[in-house]
Amino acid sequence: MARAMFEYTKTVLDKVSFDPILFCREVKKALQRLLPHEIEELRIWIIALTRKNPELNQCLTYLNT
Repeated sequence: MARAMFEYTKTVLDKVSFDPILFCREVKKALQRLLPHEIEELRIWIIALTRKNPELNQCLTYLNT
């Protein structure tokens, strides 16, 4: 079940990547719901996504805490 939540989170984040504020809100939600090893995977995925969408860089601060 946890893996399904991780995949769902990536889908949601991909769909809201057009809006940095909404994206950051969803990142905060994901950090509350995912397991520690999934958060690390999510961090790697978001870093790759921010290379394509640099306006999302502000959300990286949530991942560094």
